[in-house]
Formats: sequence, structure tokens, C-alpha cells
Amino acid sequence: MAPEPQDAEAGRPRMPLGGRSVSALIPNALTICALCAGLTAVRFAFLDRWEHAVAAILVAAILDGLDGRMARLLNATSKFGAELDSLSDFVSFGAAPALILFLWSADGAGGIGWAAALFYAVCCALRLARFNTMLGDPSPPAWARYYFTGVPAPAGAFLAVLPLMIEFAFGGGAFADPWACTAVLVLVGALMVSRIPTFAMKQMRIPRAMTVPALVLVALLVGALATAPWATLVATGAMYLASIPLSVLRQRKAVKAAAAEAGQPGQGG
Repeated sequence: MAPEPQDAEAGRPRMPLGGRSVSALIPNALTICALCAGLTAVRFAFLDRWEHAVAAILVAAILDGLDGRMARLLNATSKFGAELDSLSDFVSFGAAPALILFLWSADGAGGIGWAAALFYAVCCALRLARFNTMLGDPSPPAWARYYFTGVPAPAGAFLAVLPLMIEFAFGGGAFADPWACTAVLVLVGALMVSRIPTFAMKQMRIPRAMTVPALVLVALLVGALATAPWATLVATGAMYLASIPLSVLRQRKAVKAAAAEAGQPGQGG
């Protein structure tokens, strides 16, 4: 074996030239920021600063959406980054929302409220593990990339904190009830581990003719967020929930069409 190159002045091994560029670290840095946002959301919950806690979860979701895109843009995808992303997702979208809802209201349901928080967090972990294993499928059907299996973790966290946003926007106290929050944790957790197909928004394509209307819609959305942020986010959550039955129907049609082309009976779900 050839001797390791030595630094003549310091007498220590020289570091080889090359290595990873700074830009290649940007996706992992965004993932770390998302992880910190999720942990900060828990801190805000302990301080009873609920709006800040929910905002931190939303920031984590935005950063989670950016890190993967930056990794692909910079050609910096790696196994390390994928594992780090999953761990960050569990903290920000699994543990943090469960603790926030429990501390906000579900603790009023006693042990059942805590059991619901645990159920939600475990379902998030199982959903992430299933997603990682499905990435190894060498030949998924062509329609599969347009759908997630179950509600993805960031969307699940958004739905979990929806009761808080409803209270911020409209008050009334109906969704602050401990049993209502307990039910939300159980229902959202079940949606994450379900086999229900949901739209993969990042795969959606906008026709050229709809480019300008889409930009106008974005402008309206930004204006609504600036004017009434919580009410706008509640409406967004309601639209997402309304899209789930549509995604089920569209996926079943895609499965049947693919099966017809292959000459086999189609099966939905």
C-alpha cells in the first residue's frame, strides 16, 4: 500500500482535494432547519404560544418541500439526506403536532388523549417507513407517481393542527374540546397509514393555457393570506380534505385503464 501523503510542515496527512461543494450541503441544511422548526414548535407549545407553534409547523412543512427540490436541482441527492429527511419529518410532523394538540387540549381527555397522541405519532412513523420502502420499487406502475399512499406526513401535520387554526380564525371553542382533539389525532393518524390514494401535488402539471389564471390564483392566495391568514389556511385544509375522494376516483380510473391495456382485471386502492 502506498504511504499516505504527508504535510511537510505539519507532519500530518494532507486532506485529499475535492469533497462535497458547499452548494451540495444546502438540501441537508434546509432539512436541519425544518427539524429545528419542528422542535421550536414544541417549545412554543410549552410556553402556550399556540399561534407561534402552528406557524413553526408550517415553516417546517415549507422547508421540507424545498429540501428535496434543491437536492434534485443541485444533483445532491444522497442516502444520508434521505435518512435525515425522514428523521426530521418524524419530529416535525409526527412528534411535534401530537405534543402540541395534547398540550393544547387533548390532555383534558386524560389517558385517552395521551393514547391518541401516541397513536398519531406512531402512525406518522409507520407512514414514513412505508414511504421509504416503496421508494425501492424498481418498476412502479406509470400512474403511481401521481399519488401518495395515504396522507403524506406534512399534510397530516397540517390536518392535525387544523383545530387550532379554526380556533384562531373563528373562535367558538368547539374544536378546542379535548375529545374533539383526541378524535382528530386518531382520524388523521389513520389517514396517514391508510391505503387511500392522495394527490402528489409536486407531480401535477398546469396546461399552458392555464398559466396566467394559475398566477392570478396565486396572487389571490397571497392576498388572502396577508389579510386573513388563519381563515385562508382553514379553507386550504378543507379543500385538501375535499380532494381526497376525487383522488380515490381518479386513481381507480387510472388502475382500470392500465389494467385494460395489459389485458388484466383492474383493482383500485
